[in-house]
Amino acid sequence: MSVHRFLPQRDLPLVGAWCFLDRFGPQRTRMRVEPHPHIGLQTVTWPLAGEVHHRDTLGSDVVIERGALNIMTSGAGIAHSEYSVGDEPIPLDALQLWVALPEERRHGAPDFERHVGLPELDLGGGATATVVVGELAGSASPATMHTPIVGAELRLPAGAVVDLPLETAWEYAVVPVFGSVRVDGTDAADADADAGAQDAVAPGALLYLGDGRRGIRLTAGDEEATVFLLGGEPFGDEIVMWWNFVGRSHDEIEVAREEWETASDRFGHVVGHGDERIPAPPLPHVRLTPRRRRL
Repeated sequence: MSVHRFLPQRDLPLVGAWCFLDRFGPQRTRMRVEPHPHIGLQTVTWPLAGEVHHRDTLGSDVVIERGALNIMTSGAGIAHSEYSVGDEPIPLDALQLWVALPEERRHGAPDFERHVGLPELDLGGGATATVVVGELAGSASPATMHTPIVGAELRLPAGAVVDLPLETAWEYAVVPVFGSVRVDGTDAADADADAGAQDAVAPGALLYLGDGRRGIRLTAGDEEATVFLLGGEPFGDEIVMWWNFVGRSHDEIEVAREEWETASDRFGHVVGHGDERIPAPPLPHVRLTPRRRRL
């Protein structure tokens, strides 16, 4: 399966609490991701096309489809599997995102939420937005999050211009999904809405906007565009991220790996599966260290 990683990057480990973003697809394929573990994070699955069958150690057994939000909170430990629906290859395209959990939540119990009918915003000129998680322009998603954050899908007709208010203390990034957009930033000191750098960004790229902006202006190109907006209050902790684990130290990751490999009760048993599971890769020969921002 084709997978493109937007986050983390060498110089950019986080955007707010967002610590991971993959796009798998678009392609016609079968997906079989056997049971595997997570700690210290929330998974946010946002389908663009196709359906994915999710099962986990809480007993969740759902089909994830376009327009539905599915959030799995690992807490101290959870395991899940992801299969495409049916026995034949189907068109699949989705964003898989992770959110790092803060200290007060990452040692807690796991949880799973499913939401439909998410808030829709009219951005003017035929442009619309879905507030997937967090809050944008006064509209809030019902999803339970544990840090100030936003994730939103923006849809712009060809040539549309959208002005979007932002929180000046938050940092943001935009990821075009379909089509290209120009991004005009307005920082907190600008009196002119047209001030700020202008950046054109196309699918396959992540444009990091940083913090200190009152808003951004998005201008679609010659075809309609779909953009995913990431943002949030800068995350207060440095994280150590390895394989499917988000922790704070090498030792913590090492313990989680050992408990997965020895089938500890920490991660439970994924409903509908036997003994099949994805084994953890070997740890590197050097100690894992926090990912540090250089942007």
